[in-house]
Amino acid sequence: MDQVEIATPPDKSTRSSFSSVRENDLNLAQSFTISKVSSYSKLPDEVIDDPPSPPEMATETQFIPPVTQPNSRLHGCWFPAVAAEGFQGWKQIGVKGRQASKSYGDLQALKIVWSTPATPARKKDPERLAPGQSSIEKLPPEILGQIIDQLVLDVPPNGISARNVDLMSLLLTSRTLHSATLNSLYKNITIPHSRIFRKFLAHISQNQELGTIVRRLDFSHFNPTTLFSTASERATTRNLTPETLLQCLELTPFLREFLAQEYIEDEISTSVLRKLFFGLERLQGIDFCGCSSTNFKNAFQSILLSDWPEVLSISRLSMHKCITLPSPVFEILLPRLGNLTHLDLAGTRVTNEALQSIPHNAKITHLNLSKCRLLTADVIIDFLANHPAVKELVFLSLGVDARSHQLLDEDDLTKLIPVLPRSLRSLSLKGSKMAASHIDLLRPLTKHLEELSLGRRLKITDIDRLFVPDESNDDDASQELEWVPHTLKYLDLSDYTATELDLITLFGRNTSIMKKFSAPLEVIEITDDLYARLAKSPVVKQLGWTVTENGSRAWLVRLHEPEDGPRDSGLRSWKMGASFWGMHKIPIACAEVGGMYGSYMFKRKL
Repeated sequence: MDQVEIATPPDKSTRSSFSSVRENDLNLAQSFTISKVSSYSKLPDEVIDDPPSPPEMATETQFIPPVTQPNSRLHGCWFPAVAAEGFQGWKQIGVKGRQASKSYGDLQALKIVWSTPATPARKKDPERLAPGQSSIEKLPPEILGQIIDQLVLDVPPNGISARNVDLMSLLLTSRTLHSATLNSLYKNITIPHSRIFRKFLAHISQNQELGTIVRRLDFSHFNPTTLFSTASERATTRNLTPETLLQCLELTPFLREFLAQEYIEDEISTSVLRKLFFGLERLQGIDFCGCSSTNFKNAFQSILLSDWPEVLSISRLSMHKCITLPSPVFEILLPRLGNLTHLDLAGTRVTNEALQSIPHNAKITHLNLSKCRLLTADVIIDFLANHPAVKELVFLSLGVDARSHQLLDEDDLTKLIPVLPRSLRSLSLKGSKMAASHIDLLRPLTKHLEELSLGRRLKITDIDRLFVPDESNDDDASQELEWVPHTLKYLDLSDYTATELDLITLFGRNTSIMKKFSAPLEVIEITDDLYARLAKSPVVKQLGWTVTENGSRAWLVRLHEPEDGPRDSGLRSWKMGASFWGMHKIPIACAEVGGMYGSYMFKRKL
């Protein structure tokens, strides 16, 4: 096995500016939008408060002639119309083209008017329903909540402008809608920057019953440079600190999902970790994606000596790219996850002993062990073949970077592929050492897999056998008649460099991969080095494909034709909100793809 390199925390000064990666809802798969929220950091505060625009001033006036000379227009006085007629102040009042007042003051601000507007009597409409008796208010709370949830905007387009304006109006409609709207507003809290966190903390501190509504605290869109350009400015405001984060967790006792990322790693202190693991009995999902700072590592090491309960409530856990956490963290944590269903340990120092210590009563459906360099092939094969917790796997990633590490060789794959469960929908063997003989083992999997990432050393003619039956040399056509079509939507060939991938054969007449009858295949991932070359090739479009890219990843995407019927949206329950193919990170909460999680899922390599 290769010598294990000691992972060091990444230099925060070398990070690129934050970008939110979102799936673009177009008639084409793998179409992403990237927005730099930090570019709005210099806007004034008014964009957050969103004040209403001032009303227009009335200009109607009234002339009163003198009593002694009723026909005179010289003597007399001009005065504004009464409030009931729309008067709101002296501004913009003109008499014969000139301003009649030199004060330019707004008397409305001083509450000075000549008469109080009379409130017109309203006639009761016999057909109008009494408060609380309208059709929408009589709906069951569950259905009403689902309707209102459609209006919720978790993150505004630029990260800091006013959001959920429609919900603010609903709060003032009726008591029934007020209650239902509060639940939608506070159920899933997304924090794009520290000022939103400060306002949210102030609200639940003043009205602690609001904190009991919160079920998700999402920092995946958080960007510390949105409002403050320097670290000293951020430290001075002290909006988000370990103390305020702990206070927030204390005020949200029924929290179920805590979604963090590398930009708040220094705020995750020992006290915060102790509260997450020991103080929130209903917490089910935790995501520490990319957290790798020294403070984060020291905080985890500090709680290892705590008195841990035998079973934790956590069912979905992501340590994706937490590269600095020592192995004892996983040896303490994993044996206590009896409710586990989702586990993402990509790029961590998890050991063979820690992996095998997962309780047998766990029901893991999503497992990401990519780039775990302390794991060995024989232990992984034994774990997948014999451990009761992985009998219903849906998502499995064993990918590695073949340039620096190899986990599975030819013999390992020969043992592994036959023991994989039929429940699988996504399988990554990226970086493995494959042979043509493995195609026969992979063929049965392609009848239920929707995503497949292949390893190295295969030829295009070998890969093509996954999509069509073998040609028989005699008159026996039984094999072709018994052929079951594949279900693949996504094929990853990114292990093959520009010099290794035989494009002539791939786009040739005798290969079916790019042909129309290879459907439902929709996306083929290629190395990003090929993007510029294929984007200019007319052959790609002639065959009904196009090329897209995002960050360091690139894809060939099949163009959808109207005669093919409605396009598959790509939404699957096992993708938990994602609609596109080939995600590298397991989602911990059902939500739209965006923010830092979108970057790890669809922008970065393994």
